[in-house]
Amino acid sequence: MSRKEKLLLKLLSGNSDANFDIEDLIQILMWFDFEERRTGGSHRIFSKIGVEGIINLQKTKDGKSKSYQVRQVRDFLVANKLVSYE
Repeated sequence: MSRKEKLLLKLLSGNSDANFDIEDLIQILMWFDFEERRTGGSHRIFSKIGVEGIINLQKTKDGKSKSYQVRQVRDFLVANKLVSYE
């Protein structure tokens, strides 16, 4: 199983929301052709052409993603039919 498949399974399973590295979450968004808009602060904003809405990420002090933001990414990808639970 490839790294991409493992990370997608980890995201979709929902079992590791509190322990998801922010760089892994960003990598997933890049695989789906999201683009990052630079901000002056600690927030990282992502959008995708043809998909309405944005994804806002901010890492914790230990470099992890905030668990509610991991859920938001999963829900966003599923709602926009970029991934599916099967």
